[in-house]
Amino acid sequence: MKSGYAALVGRPNVGKSTLMNRLIGQKIAITSDRPQTTRDKIETVYTDDRGQIIFMDTPGIHKAKNKLGEFMDTVAEKAFGDADVIVWLVEPTTYVGAGEERIADLINNRNKHSRPVILVINKTDTLKNPADIKAVIDTYSSKCHFDDIIAVSAATGKNEDELMETIFKYMPEGPMYYDEETVTEIPMRTIAEELIREQMLKFISDEIPHGAAVIIEKFSERKNGLFDIDADIVCEKDSHKGIIIGKGGSMLRKIGTAARAEIEDQLGAQVNLKLFVKVRKNWRDNETFIKSFGYNIKKR
Repeated sequence: MKSGYAALVGRPNVGKSTLMNRLIGQKIAITSDRPQTTRDKIETVYTDDRGQIIFMDTPGIHKAKNKLGEFMDTVAEKAFGDADVIVWLVEPTTYVGAGEERIADLINNRNKHSRPVILVINKTDTLKNPADIKAVIDTYSSKCHFDDIIAVSAATGKNEDELMETIFKYMPEGPMYYDEETVTEIPMRTIAEELIREQMLKFISDEIPHGAAVIIEKFSERKNGLFDIDADIVCEKDSHKGIIIGKGGSMLRKIGTAARAEIEDQLGAQVNLKLFVKVRKNWRDNETFIKSFGYNIKKR
């Protein structure tokens, strides 16, 4: 059987998480139209008669502005060495920015074992003229050698079957790493943290959600099947705390209500969710805080 790891790489906000969720048929990674939504590598498993693909959704490669950003870039770059197949997502434009140039450099200079590279041009549903795709292909083909190039839309599912077939084509033969029922080994409490952070990205503007982390302090199940979840939202400034809480607690309730619905959908059970907001000044540049919040590259 075919089996192995496929790394989804790209700059921020190209649709890696949306595509992965669609390909596996289940929402595991949070999504947002904000850049830098994914902070850590997220692994999911797809299994069918052809074999098994372990997808690695990685943070968008960008110019790091703090130690958290450096961690995110390190996670993304490490995936180039861990993958059996590299899937590079780009948008349907001929503009090649610093992020794309950096990824091209990683592919050209760090893909030491000549792993297959598939260029995936995403968001093709936004193209007014489908013929424009040729110019995009020509632009990126001048940067790297690609084993295959596929145009898709993660939003609509266009060409997702073709993409899966192509990834399997380049996967090596190997063992079945997980049983066929496994979709992810990410703990539910970690997924819950991400689902809460997703609602912050949805409801709070500006940079505040990017300076926030969510830490589950309590995750327990009662005898009647109801889950009690207590979570701390950690932000960097007192002014951010006020915005997250909102007038009379209105914003915190809004985040909590939406997050609870998402968590209940994942658990298939009722949830009693309590949110608390704490300030840890400039935590994104503090290695102690970063590691204590679970962002520790040395564990990987």
